Amino acid sequence: MPYLTTAGLCLSGVMATDPFQPASGSLALGALETTEIPVDLSSSSYRILYRVVLGGVEPGDVLDIDADARVSNAVGYPSGTRYTIGVGWHLWMYSYTNPLKTQGPWWRISHLMGDNVDPTRHHMPLHISTLYRMPDDWPSGHRPVIVLRADAHSTAWNSNGGNDTLTVDAGYGQLIVRHWTQPAAA
Repeated sequence: MPYLTTAGLCLSGVMATDPFQPASGSLALGALETTEIPVDLSSSSYRILYRVVLGGVEPGDVLDIDADARVSNAVGYPSGTRYTIGVGWHLWMYSYTNPLKTQGPWWRISHLMGDNVDPTRHHMPLHISTLYRMPDDWPSGHRPVIVLRADAHSTAWNSNGGNDTLTVDAGYGQLIVRHWTQPAAA
């Protein structure tokens, strides 16, 4: 059975977003990038929550990634229709040829996660971890961007006119990437 391991590798560095830096409304690196995810019928209208830009990553290097966020379902409160929202989240990577890239190519580097947040539950933590080995064809020294993305969907999405949003709570999340690489030659 194949395993991913950091055996024989050394920790090159750790990059993390600042969990206490508020969303700026722009795509500022290191901060929560949005405080709202539009609710729709599709499960493919993702929004970027956090991103980290790494440097000097080589083919075969291993990235140990942890990400957390929290969402709140206040849809319809106080006088609209309350309903359950499905939330999907996972980790993605793209090449740093444009630091604020919104078009592909993107590579999904983690498993899929999902859960439902109903009005009674209200707050829902999102957590995901993965160990990812950089592919053999990764350009030497090129910079990957690691991204936590999430979407919000419901069959009741149009109940309040179709403009509902799921709240992403500032101060309740962080993206951490530990970069493992071959030891430097002596």
